Formats: sequence, structure tokens, C-alpha cells
Amino acid sequence: MDRVSTLAAEIRAYCAAHADAKLAGKWARYFTEGYDAWGLLDKNDPFWNQKQQEWLERYAEIGLRGFLKLGVLLFPSGKYEEGSLAIRFVKQQLDRFDAESIGSLGKWFEAGIGNWAHTDVLCGEVIAPLLTSGRIEPQALASWRESPHKYQRRAVPVALLGLLKTDFPLASLLEFVRPMMMDGERVVQQGLGWFLREAWKKQAKPVEAFLLEWKDTAPRVIFQYATEKMPPAARLRFRRKRGDRRDVPGKRGDIRDVPRF
Repeated sequence: MDRVSTLAAEIRAYCAAHADAKLAGKWARYFTEGYDAWGLLDKNDPFWNQKQQEWLERYAEIGLRGFLKLGVLLFPSGKYEEGSLAIRFVKQQLDRFDAESIGSLGKWFEAGIGNWAHTDVLCGEVIAPLLTSGRIEPQALASWRESPHKYQRRAVPVALLGLLKTDFPLASLLEFVRPMMMDGERVVQQGLGWFLREAWKKQAKPVEAFLLEWKDTAPRVIFQYATEKMPPAARLRFRRKRGDRRDVPGKRGDIRDVPRF
């Protein structure tokens, strides 16, 4: 067994030995797609501090490539803590990332990223910092826009949120998400709406013009999110004609709802 596989087995053994059935379902209400956990989502659990540091030190030689492979081994279990730990490990390796590494990171979605929380934490703590630091360009995510995995597609607009805090041209970002505006998956639509809402806060006019282009065609969920901070009169401009019920509002889900361990 190689060192990466050994680490994956060690992590899984630790989780199984310290599982807490009472805590395992604590956050399930936030996950309409289903939630499976060992029950270690407690900041005081050694899993999130001592053990993480111990593993980082003992397996340092596997480097970024090894920790990226570790995610491919951990995410298929579906256990929330295993995926969260994989994200925490690569977060410590940001200075080693490049566009090729992003390709390897993308394999995590194929391996089993299956919820919005892992997606959004990965974007907020790994991909967005890589974009804002200039280590990667948005083009590194271009193929993700057409991924067969809905959470990989969601990752595109959510990761771009980081660039809204920089002087990166907003027009370029709007064009980058344009091919996604007819995506049929709700979680992707929510991510797009979230991005457009935050972009509107930065530069209202170009975002409103962009939204008007899509008013009668794009899914309404995008508009529900994108316009929610607008004054009521402004929101009326983006209302579709009466009787169009192609989308039904649902429960919000974004990174702010769950603990960021």
C-alpha cells in the first residue's frame, strides 16, 4: 500500500473508531441531497486540530500531488468529515498550485463531491484564493462549465465570487458565466444567482443589463437570488410574464449555513 492509501485508511479508521451517532445527523437539515457523517463535526474534536496537524507532518512528503490523490480516495465514501479533511489538507498547499493541479482537483467531483457545502468551502478556501492571487486564471475553470457533475458546474460562479473583491474586469466575468445561464440544475442556478447578486452590489448597471438579456429564458431561480437585494421596484423589471411557473422557489443553501471546519 502506498503512502497516500495508507493515510486514507488511517483517516477512515480514526473516524470509525470515534464516530458519534448522536452528532452524525446534526446538520442533515441543511442538505436536501442527503447527508452522511461520522459525527465528528465538533471543533473541539481532535480530528480537526491535533490529528490534522499530525497527519500533515507525518505525511508531508506526499506533497500537493499526494493530497490531491487523497481526495480522490476519501470523497467516494460520502462521509462528510473525510471530504472536509481533504479540503483542509490542500488548503495548506496553495503556494504549490498551478493550472495542472486544478485539473487534478476537478477529479474530486467525479470521485464523489455530492453537496453544496463541500463545493462552496472548496471554492471559498482554495479556488477563490488561487484566482485572486493570480496563480490561476478563470480559464482554468472553463471546462468545468460543461462538466457532467452539477457541483463542479456550481463551483464556477461560486469560485468567481473571490474575483469580485479585486479589480478583475466584471464584463469578463459576466461573459465567462454566460454559457451557464440555461443550466437545468437548481444548485447551479443558485450559485449563478449568488454570483450575480454580489456582482450587482459592485456594479449594478452591467449586471442589470446582463440579467435583462435573460429575463424571459433563463431559470427563475437565478433571478430570485440575483435580485433579492434590489429595491422592490427594481426587481419588477426582471419579473417574467404572469403564469410562467417553470421554477418553484426552494430552501436556500449556501456556505453561511453550516460550520466551516
